[in-house]
Amino acid sequence: MGETNTNDESRSEIMNSENHECIIIGGGIAGLQAAIQLGRYQHDVVVIDANDGRSMLCQSYHNVLGWPNGISGQHLREIGQKQAEALGVIFKKEKVINAKKSGNDYMLLTDQGHKYKSSRLLLATGIKDRIPIFSELQPCLGISVYICPDCDGYEIKDRHAIVLGSGNAGAGMALALTYFSEDLVYVNHESEPINEELMAALEEHHILCYHSSIKKVLRSNDQFQGVMLDDGTTLQANHAFVAFGGNQVRSDLARQLGVNLHHNLHIETNGRTKMTNIENIWAAGDVTVHSEQVAIAMGDGLQAAIWIHKSILKERK
Repeated sequence: MGETNTNDESRSEIMNSENHECIIIGGGIAGLQAAIQLGRYQHDVVVIDANDGRSMLCQSYHNVLGWPNGISGQHLREIGQKQAEALGVIFKKEKVINAKKSGNDYMLLTDQGHKYKSSRLLLATGIKDRIPIFSELQPCLGISVYICPDCDGYEIKDRHAIVLGSGNAGAGMALALTYFSEDLVYVNHESEPINEELMAALEEHHILCYHSSIKKVLRSNDQFQGVMLDDGTTLQANHAFVAFGGNQVRSDLARQLGVNLHHNLHIETNGRTKMTNIENIWAAGDVTVHSEQVAIAMGDGLQAAIWIHKSILKERK
């Protein structure tokens, strides 16, 4: 009797779920690029996105082909969504909180109580950056305050800059930036320990380290101007990098579905197809083990979409 009830519940759940050929979880850069490609293939696709991804933070990406003066993540998202919607892609502003397999389908439950099902999923859930003083820095991100040395180290070439961070993460950022500038100071905001090797390297590069929390961020609109520390010390600079460590890799849904994760909790994928170890579950963008770059996220999303399309065609034969 119990088994019959369970089967009845499963059938009811499936019947009450919104069904699509492919569901993309995450509407950032990777998810949008995949949605556009799948829309061009004329597939039935829905993108479920909570609208709180890291691409919403950056006011200007400087290393993206075709945008020499920079392009904001929000603008890329807005034009990308319009482009996808024009191709028939549906967008839902919700957060997926539970995922499981039921027969040949994957069942999703959102924070708004809505249920979705699909035989194919693309996980483009990204990463959430840990920035303790985010509200004060947010207007400056990508303009005068940066997160990624590969993306924006060039912006401080031969300039004075402050690294705002915590422990080894901030120390590592400061040392990485010496490729572009030797005029750096490091504020260890949380006074976390720094290992001896990193401390020695900081001293070798003459990077002064302040073990004090930040009392106030000094800025004028989107222009960073420096920080005031708890002890009253004021440090002035027109540019800063942040590196507090502890960023959240959003791979919880992947774990629920039995997807293999790298030791750093990023999702492992096939380098060619972007499929995970679970059939018909793909992953793309920052949540995977690749470099966290806009252009790479676009490529991942596009590549995943191509192989999702191939799988649909194969099933139709």
